[in-house]
Amino acid sequence: MKTYFKFVLLFGLLSFTKSTQIPDNFSGKVVGVKDGDTIEVLYEGKAETIRLLDIDCPEKSQAFGMKTKQFTSDFCFGKIVTVESFGKRDRYERILGTVKLDGKILNKELLKAGYAWHYKKYSDKQDYAELETTAKNNKVGLWVDENPIAPWDYRNK
Repeated sequence: MKTYFKFVLLFGLLSFTKSTQIPDNFSGKVVGVKDGDTIEVLYEGKAETIRLLDIDCPEKSQAFGMKTKQFTSDFCFGKIVTVESFGKRDRYERILGTVKLDGKILNKELLKAGYAWHYKKYSDKQDYAELETTAKNNKVGLWVDENPIAPWDYRNK
């Protein structure tokens, strides 16, 4: 009896684990925009939360937070996007990924428009650093402020 119970428990755990796995790349409709760097994409009938890799956007309550959310919404809400995730999730169970639409990468478009910081703590991508520097030098988006507060500093206040 104990062996049967262990088998059923193990099978259940394996089934649960399998159901939460995601492929490296998948496509789905954007059904929600939580903030500038977090969206929801429909995958296999379930809304999956996607956290954009390599960048960090202002919080909604922060300067430019709502403009950033609107930019993300205008870019992809209601559209079919491709998510490159490498099968990774963060500690909040959000899928970490890059979002592509019509040959453009949302992560990079946010940097170009000046609505994101390159998240250097977690990313060493030189092209992302250059996009941030260009936006900063051109004073676009949040870079019009003399002293914008990085979201990681804002969250720690």
